[in-house]
Amino acid sequence: MRLLLKLVLDCTPDAAWRALHSPAVFREVVAPWLDFSSLEEGGLPTTWSTDGPHRVMSLAFRRFPTGEEVIDLDHPDGLPAGVRMLRDTGGGRSGVFAAFDRWDHRMAVSPAPDGSGRTLYRDQLLAGGGPIDLVAWYPTWAFWQWRGARLKQLAPTWSYDPPGTADADAAAAARA
Repeated sequence: MRLLLKLVLDCTPDAAWRALHSPAVFREVVAPWLDFSSLEEGGLPTTWSTDGPHRVMSLAFRRFPTGEEVIDLDHPDGLPAGVRMLRDTGGGRSGVFAAFDRWDHRMAVSPAPDGSGRTLYRDQLLAGGGPIDLVAWYPTWAFWQWRGARLKQLAPTWSYDPPGTADADAAAAARA
């Protein structure tokens, strides 16, 4: 099964890139249909700052456990100039999502081609479970459309305060 999204998001590529690394944004994008709670000591990190696996429990309607999943992140190399990609090759380990024996989710951001300062966001999910694909395709596609709508809705609220800006300096001072 192959699902694609291609959206122009109303935020800068840096803000979108930061959002892709945020477990809080990840949870907001899938709400209210799903949620995730960490199975790792210390809970979900503030950001997915390291490559590698993160164990989570998926929750239908933010309440009912549906199985263990692994979010296994990496950052592919060899991309065109200006393109950044986050890849998740984890997937379900138990429960509903374990029906997919293949999970390759790639999310790429780059400057929008119109020079507006907005973000071109491309998203591809390659997932498969053999015969289950026939039954799972439409609900998964519908969920992916929901995800895309949520990304577009939330993107204007994302910001990126690079080091050296007044907001970043104020935040650093508050933490000190």
